[in-house]
Amino acid sequence: MPDPTSRLIVALDVPTLSEATDLARRLAPHLAGVKIGSQLFTAEGPRAVHAMHDLGLRVFLDLKFHDIPNTVGGAVAAATSLGVWMLNVHASGGPAMMAAAATGAGGRTLVLGVTVLTSVEEKDLQATLGTVRTLRDHVLHLAREAKAAGLDGVVASPHEIADIRQACGPGFLIVTPGVRPAGAERGDQRRVMTPGEAIRAGADYVVVGRPILAAKDPVEAAQRITDECRLGRAESREPRAE
Repeated sequence: MPDPTSRLIVALDVPTLSEATDLARRLAPHLAGVKIGSQLFTAEGPRAVHAMHDLGLRVFLDLKFHDIPNTVGGAVAAATSLGVWMLNVHASGGPAMMAAAATGAGGRTLVLGVTVLTSVEEKDLQATLGTVRTLRDHVLHLAREAKAAGLDGVVASPHEIADIRQACGPGFLIVTPGVRPAGAERGDQRRVMTPGEAIRAGADYVVVGRPILAAKDPVEAAQRITDECRLGRAESREPRAE
C-alpha cells in the first residue's frame, strides 16, 4: 500500500503497462502516487490509470492539456471521469482555458497549471516567447493567473517554489519536477534541486523519474528520496497544501 505521509510521486515514463505495473507495485510503499505521462498514456490509454488504481495508487495524469477552452474543458472532464487524483494544463493557455479546466474538473480532481518546463533556461524563454519578463517573473505571473482562474496549484521548478509560495499562499499546491538526488545525472533538466531542498523551499510533492527508474535498486532509491523528503518537511515550518 502507498505511504500516506510520502511526498514522492514517481514518474512512470516507461513504454509498457507491464513494466509500469511491476515498478509501481514494488515502489508503492514509498509513494504518494504515480505520474502517468504522454509516453505511457499514448501506448496504453486509460487502462494504465485503471491498473494503478487496482494497486491502490493515486494517479497524477501528466498530459499538459493546451488547446481552446472548450476542448480543454472536455478533456479535463474526461480525465476526471477516470478518477485521477490530479492532472495538469499549460498555464500559458490563458485564463479562459484554465477556467474551463477548473470547470471540467468540477472539484473532483486537482488541476495544476504548468508554468515553465524545468528543461527551459532564461535564454530559451526569451528566444521562444519573446517575453521581456525574466524567467522568475514569468513563472510568478503564470502562477498568479492559475490561482485567479480557479486552479488548485502549479507545476514549477524548484527554483521558483519559495516565490510562488509567498505570492500564492499556503493552500496553493506546488508540485515540483526537476528534482535530482545529490550526485545524480541532470539529463535534460536544468533548474534542479535535491528532494530535501525542494521540500524545504515549500514544495508539496516532488516528481522523480530517471533517478529511480535507472537505479540499480529502484526500491532503495525511492526509499532514500522519501526519507529525504520527510526530513526536509520536518525541518520546514511552512504550512503545506494536502
